Amino acid sequence: MTNVSRIEDGRRKRGDQSRRQIVEAMLDLVRAGEMSPSASQVAERAGVGLRTVFRHFEEMEILYREMADVIAAKVMPLAKRPYTKASWRERLNEMIERRIEIHEEIMPLKIAGSVLRFRSKFLMDDYRAHLKMERAGLETVLPESLRKDQTLFRAIEMITSFQAWRRLRQDQELSVADARRVMLRLIDSVLA
Repeated sequence: MTNVSRIEDGRRKRGDQSRRQIVEAMLDLVRAGEMSPSASQVAERAGVGLRTVFRHFEEMEILYREMADVIAAKVMPLAKRPYTKASWRERLNEMIERRIEIHEEIMPLKIAGSVLRFRSKFLMDDYRAHLKMERAGLETVLPESLRKDQTLFRAIEMITSFQAWRRLRQDQELSVADARRVMLRLIDSVLA
């Protein structure tokens, strides 16, 4: 390897490291409650210069996309793990437990995305894809008789949605355990 190649390889590695630091800094700031961090806040948290932030992420859409990739890498294995229970009702409860875990992980990021999605095509598309994924997950668990009853299906979809979970946890200020009890009680009520 020539000296020029080593220099270029070193720059590329430093650039990749800076990029990862910026993405993680943005995620950390949002998780800490800063719904729309400024570039200077991100730079400070990442330990890089402001110019580095702008050089790597000329457009916020690129940063949002990379943040989504980091989140997906963390939650998708849980969402796609095969169900272990035999009956549809047990699988529904298993799905609810997974969703609770995922919702807790993504809550600050989804809230920030909700604030920003009306200014970002990527975030709006990501929001719609998340809704489709939630619906598809529910369709795999419920028996055909419940899927055909669109009113009941939509009620179950709403009860198990991120939006319902966010409202229980954030607006009603319930603990995870209390929010879980409410969600399960609602499911029991609509299925009774």
